[in-house]
Amino acid sequence: MWRRLRTNRAFQVAAGTTFAQYFKFVAHTTRFVIEPPDIFETIDERMPVIMTFWHGQHFLTPFAMKPHHQAKVLISRHADAQINAIAAEKLGVGTIRGSGATSRRDFHRKGGVSATYEILATLEAGINVAMTADVPKIARKVGMGVVTIARYSGRPIIPLAMATGNRITLKSWDRASLNLPFSRGAAVVGEPVFVARDADDAALAAARDLLQSRLEAITARAEALARGTAKPEGAPRV
Repeated sequence: MWRRLRTNRAFQVAAGTTFAQYFKFVAHTTRFVIEPPDIFETIDERMPVIMTFWHGQHFLTPFAMKPHHQAKVLISRHADAQINAIAAEKLGVGTIRGSGATSRRDFHRKGGVSATYEILATLEAGINVAMTADVPKIARKVGMGVVTIARYSGRPIIPLAMATGNRITLKSWDRASLNLPFSRGAAVVGEPVFVARDADDAALAAARDLLQSRLEAITARAEALARGTAKPEGAPRV
């Protein structure tokens, strides 16, 4: 039944629209702490940027930007992901279809090459790009895709972590969080990661490792703020 439903256009639109409305409701009923408090000014000075986060933490990321921020998000071509793409577009975020992979063959099959060119063209046009740092089926481990994009585009990587105190952790490979309304939440942005255009393999690996450590640190910080076990450092509540 699900296999038939997930490819039905009417169902995809209905589900995507419902998800968009639900997460808009969640965002509007969540008391978010933002760290650092001046992050929007910092991002504005560096746009366009490559915003990156873990798989499974993506549901509320469209609300981590201001109305004047233009952005597109990289979403898989998989049939199930079509619902996510519709939801993102309903929330005002453009989409780029394709995904990373652990092998060259899968990278081509999943549209990685065409997506890479579109990402670079999007950044060249001055539009921000959002993408997950980890590749499918390998959760919380930064892949080479995002640092390679940073190398060829010359744009900074901005690591982002979002968490809410009330949520359901799904039994999926990425431990996705289904955020619930009326909660405490946190959005934490880490220091940017820059990758030189002439970076060799060793430099790319070093950038990946740096991004890994920064994502781990801000994820722990966002979780602590959302649980109320840490105090915000002068961050405004919105």
